[in-house]
Amino acid sequence: MKLAYFQDNRVGAVKGDRVVDLTPLLEDLPHRDRQDLMPALIGAFDRYVDRLREHVEAEEGVPLSTVSLRAPLPRVRQIDCMATNYLENGTLEKAFPINAFHKSPSAVIGPDEAIVLQDIPATVFEAEAELAIVVGRQAKDVSEAEAMDHVFGYMNFIDGSARGLPPSRNVFFQAKSRDTFAPMGPYIVTADEIRDPQNLPVKLWINGELRQDFSTSDMAYSIARCISWLSTIHTLEPGDVVATGTNHRGLSALHDGDLVELETEGLGRLRTPVRDDLKRTWTRDTRLQENEKRVARGEEPAPTGIPATQLTGKYAPA
Repeated sequence: MKLAYFQDNRVGAVKGDRVVDLTPLLEDLPHRDRQDLMPALIGAFDRYVDRLREHVEAEEGVPLSTVSLRAPLPRVRQIDCMATNYLENGTLEKAFPINAFHKSPSAVIGPDEAIVLQDIPATVFEAEAELAIVVGRQAKDVSEAEAMDHVFGYMNFIDGSARGLPPSRNVFFQAKSRDTFAPMGPYIVTADEIRDPQNLPVKLWINGELRQDFSTSDMAYSIARCISWLSTIHTLEPGDVVATGTNHRGLSALHDGDLVELETEGLGRLRTPVRDDLKRTWTRDTRLQENEKRVARGEEPAPTGIPATQLTGKYAPA
């Protein structure tokens, strides 16, 4: 099942090119407003799933083209993001130690909402293509063997990043938790529809040009390992999100007016425009291409590639 929010945060099931409203079936779930209905449904899904499937089969729904999809978890409780969790197409000699960081839930936006590049002295802004896990039931100190039983579903996730902000060593919070830096969607796909989440193609385009193109099989630490490790640090609850990291080689700078599109196989396509009121510009090459230029100059390559260089605008190097 593909679960989405649409219009004024109504819960729907996407059926082909249509969406069926599920909201009337969920009113008995505890919630303050509709933004709480999705995590409440996730926690109680086993009790509702048969009723929902019957409703989806019986109803025609409305065309997706006539509605606006929203972030599928607009009031997510927490977002855990895995850091440097890819082997960069096997080019790393060994994996980095397992690591993660929190991204603020207030950073969440949905389909067609803009990533806003703020007036800050970042050396570059990037959008990282990621597969996100949606937790289905409470997980505390779970083993790797048990971990996948706690997965409710999957969705596209973009990890917005502002690199190079001062002061040094004050990194992840400033870089990752800014408003609009967590696009997600266009919907959650339940785990039963994804045969092998550890072997999914992930592609990201900027203005129609393919930039990131990798497989989740390149993860250094599997989905099960990530869930198990995170659950030893804090308890995961239904509706929590785990973003599983990215392959950095295809990352490139974001510019005002860009259209970012992320598609993970089976999870639909997430489209996100970019807005920069300062109209700054950077080189357009990917990190891999920047790395290749560095090697051509006789310099040592960087393990996760070289970010783009700012060319014009406020904060550009003199």
